[in-house]
Amino acid sequence: MLAAALTAAAEPKQIYQMSPQEAGAFIAEERRAEPDLRKRIAAIGRRNIGQPYKLNLLGEFPYELHDTLPMYSLSASDCLVFAEHTYAMALSATWEEFFWTLQRIRYKDGVIGVANRNHYMEVDWNINNHWLLSDASSGASYAMRVDRAQFLLSQHHVQRDIPVQDTVEAFLPVERALQEFGTLGEGDMVEVVSVRQGQHMVTHVGLVVLDAQGARRFLHSSAPQVREEPFEAFVARTQARANNGLAGFKFMRLNEAVVVPPSAPQPRPGT
Repeated sequence: MLAAALTAAAEPKQIYQMSPQEAGAFIAEERRAEPDLRKRIAAIGRRNIGQPYKLNLLGEFPYELHDTLPMYSLSASDCLVFAEHTYAMALSATWEEFFWTLQRIRYKDGVIGVANRNHYMEVDWNINNHWLLSDASSGASYAMRVDRAQFLLSQHHVQRDIPVQDTVEAFLPVERALQEFGTLGEGDMVEVVSVRQGQHMVTHVGLVVLDAQGARRFLHSSAPQVREEPFEAFVARTQARANNGLAGFKFMRLNEAVVVPPSAPQPRPGT
C-alpha cells in the first residue's frame, strides 16, 4: 500500500486534477519547454486523458445570471470545452492569459455574453475563430437554417432580435474522411457531422494527435472521459450504434501562423 501511494505521488497530475494555481504553472512550463504550437496542443490535450465527461457545464456566471454555470472548467469537459481549453492553454504562457484566450475563443470578438457565445459550430465557432483554424472540408454539402433568437429564448430564456440565417456547409462523407484523415496535422480539429431530425449539423469535435510512429489519432472528450484512439475505431464504434446519424466530417486545419486577435471592448450592460 505504501509503495502504491509513493508511485501515485510521483506521477504528475493530469490537468483535471490540478488547481488553477497548478494549472497556471503547468501552462507556463509547457510554453517554456515546447516552442512548437502543434506539439504543445497535443501534449496539453494528452495531459487531460481521463478527464470526466460532463455535458453543458459552462456558462457566463457570475457575469450573467441566466444560470450558475462557470466560465471555465478544469475538473470535467464536454467535447467542445476540451478542445477550447486545450487550444487556449497552448496559446498562453500564464493562467491569466489562458482565461482571456479561452473567452476570446468562446465568444464572438471575445465579448462575453450568452447571446455572443459561439453556439453553432458552422456559423459561429468556425467563422469567429478563423484566425485559429481554416475549413478544409469538401466533397459534399448540406443546407442549414439557424434561428439564434429562438435558440436563446428556448435554451437560455434570453430575448434577442437576431435574423434567421441560411447557410450551405461543405463536409467530407465518411469514406472520404477516412481516406483523408492521414493528411491532417497535429493540432487540427475534426468536427463530426450528424443528421438529427432530418437536419445536418456538427454534433461532436476532437483533435488530431500523432503517436510515436507518426500515425494520426483522434483525441476527444466523450462519455465517460477524455480518450485517444484510432480515427477508424471512432468511426466504427459510432456507426455500430443504432440510429447514429453519422453523415461525415468537417476538417479544420490549424493555421500556420496563429496570432490571437485583440478582443472588442466589453460593452457596459444595459447600453
